[in-house]
Amino acid sequence: MKAIIIDDERLARNELKNLLQEFPEVEVIAEATNASEGIEKIESLSPDLVFLDIQMPGKTGFDMLLELERAPHVIFVTAYDEYALKAFEVNALDYLMKPVEPKRLADALMKVKQKDEEERLSYSNINRGLLGEHDQVFVKDGERCWFVKLSDVRLFESVGNYAKVFFAGHKPLILKSLNSLEERLDDKVFFRANRKHIVNLRMIEKIEPYFNGGLLLELHGGEKVEVSRRQAVKFKEMMSL
Repeated sequence: MKAIIIDDERLARNELKNLLQEFPEVEVIAEATNASEGIEKIESLSPDLVFLDIQMPGKTGFDMLLELERAPHVIFVTAYDEYALKAFEVNALDYLMKPVEPKRLADALMKVKQKDEEERLSYSNINRGLLGEHDQVFVKDGERCWFVKLSDVRLFESVGNYAKVFFAGHKPLILKSLNSLEERLDDKVFFRANRKHIVNLRMIEKIEPYFNGGLLLELHGGEKVEVSRRQAVKFKEMMSL
C-alpha cells in the first residue's frame, strides 16, 4: 500500500513515519509540506493512501481534496477535533488526533484494508465487465425500483458514499462511489467531468467556455455541469477530429 504524508510540521511527519514502521504493508513513498505540493505528489505518484493534515499554510487539507480529480483513500491527521464531521462528509476513512496513538493508527489502516476488499469484491466475476450504453441496469432507491437503459442516463452525481442517477424525471440514489461507476462505464460514452460528476456525452445539448479554462456543459435535462480545467483538455481531445 503506497502512502503519502502531507503535513507542514516536519516533526509530525517523522513521528507518523516512525509509527508506520510497525506496518510493513504500508510504504511511505513521498512527503509534502503543503496542499499544492501534495496535489503534485498525488497526481504524479498515484498513492493508495494519503495521511493529510488540515491546517496548513495557504490551502487547507479540505481545499486540497476539492482540487483533486480522483482522491485516494484519506486519513486526516490533525491537532483539531472540530473538523471531524466535515472530514467524514468528504469521505475520509478516519480522523486521527495528534499525537497519534498506535492503536488508533492500526484501526484506521484496518478500515483502509476493509474498503479495498469491498471495492475488490464489487469488481469481481461478472461485475468486471464494462457496461455499454445499450445495457440495462437495476436501480433501487428505498421501495422504488427501475430497470434503466444506460443510454437514458444523463448524469451520475457523487453524494457522499452514494451516487445520484439522473434519468427521465428521476434522481434515485445508489450505494456506489463515482470511482467504482467510472471503472464499469464505457468511457467512449460516459465522461468524468470533475470529481463529482460523470456525464453521458450523448446527452450534451450545449457547451460553453467557463472559468479558469474549464467548460460548462448543459444536458438535455437542463442540468449544468462544470468540466474542470484538467478534464477540459481531455474532453476537447476526445471530441475533436
